[in-house]
Amino acid sequence: MSKDKLPVDEIVQGDCIDILKGFPACSVDLIFADPPYNLQLRGDLWRPNMTKVDAVTDEWDQFSSFEKYDRFTREWLEACRRVLKPKGTLWVIGTYHNIYRVGSILMDLGYWILNDVVWVKTNPMPNFRGVRFTNAHETLLWAKKSEKQKGYTFNHHAMKAYNDGKQMRSDWYLPLCTGPERIMVNGEKAHTTQKPEALLERVIVSSSMPGDLVLDPFFGTGTTGAVARRLGRHYIGIERDASYVEVARQRIAGIAAPTGEELEALIPPDARKPERVPFTRLLELGLLQVGDRLTHRESGTIATINADGTLTADGKTGSIHRLGAEVQGTPSCNGWLHWLYRDKASGEQKPLEALRDAVRNKSK
Repeated sequence: MSKDKLPVDEIVQGDCIDILKGFPACSVDLIFADPPYNLQLRGDLWRPNMTKVDAVTDEWDQFSSFEKYDRFTREWLEACRRVLKPKGTLWVIGTYHNIYRVGSILMDLGYWILNDVVWVKTNPMPNFRGVRFTNAHETLLWAKKSEKQKGYTFNHHAMKAYNDGKQMRSDWYLPLCTGPERIMVNGEKAHTTQKPEALLERVIVSSSMPGDLVLDPFFGTGTTGAVARRLGRHYIGIERDASYVEVARQRIAGIAAPTGEELEALIPPDARKPERVPFTRLLELGLLQVGDRLTHRESGTIATINADGTLTADGKTGSIHRLGAEVQGTPSCNGWLHWLYRDKASGEQKPLEALRDAVRNKSK
């Protein structure tokens, strides 16, 4: 593959460490990684009714030592960090078997952890032997490339919509992938550790924008790609197992990418912030004049507009916000709402916000 060409909206079969070497640096916006957990299972597991548990015994999850698993983890995390954009972030999921080793290596490589999120499974598999607590959660680590990284995508308000309008917490209560969502091939699970789409939806909505490129280096049956496509993002999947690749391609082919108004509706509220209008802009446009007087809604204080956009009242000078706070005796003040101007056409007093809205509407 050419270094200047990315396989956007494609699945590449092969080892992610080798394949990522061919990607240009700083080329993807978001990475979600569901690597092997190295479960270290010993023997078969049986239910009390003597039916065998369909556990994870796949070859891809088996490592002969912790040293080999750590070496593998370091290599794929290094490869991912190289291709992540300067403002990109990475999510990695795991259980107690591996997540602490992954987290340590992640930090050693220079990543900076933003959150650990606990996926609390509302329908976990019980501990059939009754010798330990039921494993009812998995941990996701969310990290940026470095401590000094200044910016990254976090759609705070979009996540509040998933939590009844309240700030999203770091404990996510979601069921395992079951029922119609679980992909079956010849009556068997296509993949032993298929993740629920609801989990990936939260990851992708929180940390990317429509049109962004999402990379999954352990693509499996394509949950990341399916959700990314449905949410108007692009994806790249890397997967070693040919059977998984085929299942993923068929799965994603059946999903229509949003366009037009559908795509517009997917833009998070955080990204729809109105145009910033400095107070001086009102002077530049002639909507207000130097020397005009404004009245403070609560206190009745009269202030005069200065040439630099500040206000002066009672011997004090400051911005519409700072002076507003001073005259009403509060720590802060939204000057756009609390200072009134006199409308020349109607003679009515109106908040400065009305002029700001007029500027915004004219620029649309």
